[in-house]
Amino acid sequence: MKMVFFGLTAIIMSSHLQAQDSTSRTLDEVVVTANKFEQKQSTTGKVVTVITQEQIQKSGGKTISQILNEQAGITINGAYNAPGSVQTVFMRGASSGRTLILMDGIPVNDPSMINNEFDLNLFSITDVERIEICKGAQSTLYGSDAIAGVINIITVKKDIRKAFNVKASTVFGNRNTTRNNVQVYGKLGKLTYTTRFAKLNTDGFSSAYDSTHQKHFDRDGYDGNIINASLNYQLTPSLAVKGFIQHSQYKADIDAGVFADDRDYTIRNKNLASGFGAVFKKGIVNVSANYQYGELLRNYLNDSLDVPGSTKFESNRYGGRTQFAELYGSVAVAKWLTVLAGGDYRWVNMHQEYFSLSNFGPYSSSFPDTSLHQASYYASLLFSALQKRFNFEIGGRSNKHSRYGMNSTYTINPSFAITKNWRVFGSVASGFKAPSIFQLFDAFSGNPGLQPEKSVNYEGGVQFSAEKIGARAVYFHRAIRNGIDYNYITFQYFNFVKQTVDGLELELTAHPVKALTISANYTLISGEEQTQSRKDYNDTTYDYLLRRPKNTLNATIGYQFTPGLYVSVGGKTVSKRYDVGGYQLADVLLDNYFLLNAYAEYKVNDNLRFFADAQNLTDKKFFDIRGYNAIPLLVSGGITFNW
Repeated sequence: MKMVFFGLTAIIMSSHLQAQDSTSRTLDEVVVTANKFEQKQSTTGKVVTVITQEQIQKSGGKTISQILNEQAGITINGAYNAPGSVQTVFMRGASSGRTLILMDGIPVNDPSMINNEFDLNLFSITDVERIEICKGAQSTLYGSDAIAGVINIITVKKDIRKAFNVKASTVFGNRNTTRNNVQVYGKLGKLTYTTRFAKLNTDGFSSAYDSTHQKHFDRDGYDGNIINASLNYQLTPSLAVKGFIQHSQYKADIDAGVFADDRDYTIRNKNLASGFGAVFKKGIVNVSANYQYGELLRNYLNDSLDVPGSTKFESNRYGGRTQFAELYGSVAVAKWLTVLAGGDYRWVNMHQEYFSLSNFGPYSSSFPDTSLHQASYYASLLFSALQKRFNFEIGGRSNKHSRYGMNSTYTINPSFAITKNWRVFGSVASGFKAPSIFQLFDAFSGNPGLQPEKSVNYEGGVQFSAEKIGARAVYFHRAIRNGIDYNYITFQYFNFVKQTVDGLELELTAHPVKALTISANYTLISGEEQTQSRKDYNDTTYDYLLRRPKNTLNATIGYQFTPGLYVSVGGKTVSKRYDVGGYQLADVLLDNYFLLNAYAEYKVNDNLRFFADAQNLTDKKFFDIRGYNAIPLLVSGGITFNW
C-alpha cells in the first residue's frame, strides 16, 4: 500500500509535464452544494466531488451506496452486504450520523434512528441525475450532522426541451435479480414535469455468515419500489415554483444477528417525502425558498418459530416525521463580493411500539410521540480578487435548539489559483451534531442533559487541472469533543468521546488518449478515539476506528473501443480494520481484501443501449462486518431505451 501511495503522489507531482491550457472538466464542474448557488469548483476552496450522470449510467448493476463507496474519503458499511442491510456512512473517519444526506439540497433524516441518519436503501440509482459530495465540516450552511460533510443526491433533470420523453431500463442478474425503471418527462411551455418508477427484486444471499458451513442458512431476499414525481412552473422569467413527492418502500429478509440465521425475520421500511419551493433569479439577486415534509415507518417482524427460545413473536415498529423550511438568498453586491444569507427551521418527531409473545406471556412497551425543533440563521461573505484567482469565504451560523439552547459554527475558506493549472486551498470550519430524540428521551438509556457534539475541521490541499489530466491532494485534521456515546455502567448516553482523525485523500483522472480514461483515488485515515473500553468499563484510548480501514484504494480503467462499445475494469483494495468482537470482548481484526469489477456497454444509437456489469469477479470471500456475508460474484445485464 505504501508503494501505491508514493506512486499516486508521484503522478500528482509530475502531472504538470502534461499540462495544457484548457481546464479539466472532471475537477471543474459547476456545483451547487458548496455554497447553495451555482459556481465553478475552481471558485471555491471546498473539496467537492461530482459523480456525473455518465458515471451513474455506467454503474447499472450497482446501488447508490456502492457508487459512493468508491469515492475518496468515504466508507459505507453495508454497501457490500445483503440487500436491505443498514447503510452506515463513514466520511473521513467520522462516526455514523456525522454525514448529512441531502435530496436536491434539502436535508433528509430518520428521527427514529439512534443517530438520526437516513437509510440509503430508500433511493434508487436510476432516479439520480448526479451526486455532489462536499467534504469537511459544513455545519455553517447545512446545520446539524454535517460534521464530516454532506452528500447531495440530485434528482432534478436539466435541459429538458421535448414535450414528451420516455426512458426505460430493465436489468436481469444472478440470484434471481431484476431491476426495472421507467421515466416519463417533458416540457410543455412553462411547465416541466418528471415522473419515475423503479423496482428492485432479488433472492439475495444469507445476511448472516455460517461459520460452520453446515447449518444451510437461507437466502435473504429484497423487494422494493420507488415512485416519484415533480413539477416546475416558470411563472415569470425571474420566478419559478416547484412541487415534488416521493414514496419509497421495501421489504427485506434479515437474520437473528452475528453468525445467526433466522428464516422468518423481516423489515419493512417506508418513506414519504413531499414539498414545494420557489426560486427567484434576477440580475445580481438569487433567492430560494423550500418546504419539505417527511414520514418514515420501520417495522421489524419476527415470528420466531424457526429459532429455539422463549420468544415466539415480536413486532417492533418505529415511526418518524420531519418538517424542514428554509429561505436563503445571495446577492452579488460587487464584482468582488457576494453575500449569502438565510435561515431554516427543523422539526422532528418519533414514536415506537413494541409487542412480543413468549413463554412468559405477552409484553408491550412504547416510546410516545416526542418532538424537537430548531431554528437557525447563517450568513457568508464570498470575496474574489485578482481576476477570480483568489477567493475567500468567511461565514457563521447561529442555532437555537428546543432542548439544549444556543450554539454557533463558523467557516473560513480561502483558495488561490497559482497558475491556470495549479490551485491551492484550505479551510478551518467548526461543526456540530445535535443529540437525537432517542438519545435524549428513551425511557431506559435517554439523557435529557445531553449537549451537542462539537468539532473543528482543518484541511489544506493542492489541485492540478489540465485537458488530459486532473489531480487533487488534500490533507485534513478533525477534532471532536463532547462526543455522544453509550455508557455501559450507567446504561445511558452521555457526552464523553474525544476523537481525532488525520487523513490524506489523493484523486486522479487522466485521458492519455481520447478513448482511454483512467481514474483512481487513495484515502489514508489515521484516528484516535478516547472512550469507554469495549472490553471492560475503564476509560481507554483506541488508536484505530471501528470498521473504517486505514488505507483504501479505488481505480478504474475504461476504453471506448468503437463509437458504440465501451469497456471498463475496476478494482478496490481495503486494508485490515477492526470490528466489535462481542459484549465485553476484545475487538477483532478483519482481513484486507481486493475486489475486481468489470462493465461493458454497447450503444446502438441515441435511443438504445445494452450493458453488462460484474462485481467481485473473482468471487472473493470477504467481510466488511464481522459475522455477516458480503457480496459474492454478482453478474447482471440489461437494456436502456430512450425516446
